[in-house]
Amino acid sequence: METTAQTDQRTAAEQRRRELLEAADRVVLRDGPQASMNAIAAEAGITKPILYRHFGDKGGLYRALAARHTDALLDSLRAALDAPAQRRARVEATLDTYLTAIETRPQVYRFLMHPAEESHPVESEHGFDVGRHSAPLLRRLGEELARVIAERVDVGPGSEQMARVWGHGIVGMMHAAGDWWLGERPCDRATLVCALTDLLWGRLATAGDRAGGPAF
Repeated sequence: METTAQTDQRTAAEQRRRELLEAADRVVLRDGPQASMNAIAAEAGITKPILYRHFGDKGGLYRALAARHTDALLDSLRAALDAPAQRRARVEATLDTYLTAIETRPQVYRFLMHPAEESHPVESEHGFDVGRHSAPLLRRLGEELARVIAERVDVGPGSEQMARVWGHGIVGMMHAAGDWWLGERPCDRATLVCALTDLLWGRLATAGDRAGGPAF
């Protein structure tokens, strides 16, 4: 059984970890994928060895930050999916929630999803490659969305497998389309949300073929 002293020690350690993650967030907001352990330690007012003591290395810090932001994003996505509205409106709200998140904090998104692209940092401290670590984050989003779909949509036999296909497919679409949109800004967010919702809503199935071209 945990003693009062042990409980106090654990609480203090958790509080310190939150403070360090908040310092890391501030650096990531400023530097994006270029955020370094040195800069984060300086922001937190500690030395890098102390930062390593809490997270191990940049990979450990990345995973902690990814969990922090993914948890917040999933809470927002669930709220959009559970809103008292028609299904299409909820789909639009869910897509908009994701795109708003990456638009509002693009440096955080780039840190989580892309390796640094300046001079040398594709291989950063301790060989850490941010891009290599983004796949588990996307898989988690896909599994979470699949769980929500399975709970709310009945597609008949094999619905659990279908929900996983849809969950990962939708996350892949959101990620790829959002990444392209954030980089090029070819349209406003509302236009992108409407176009992606049309695609999910079956507009591709009902669209006619262009004259002179092969059927799609």
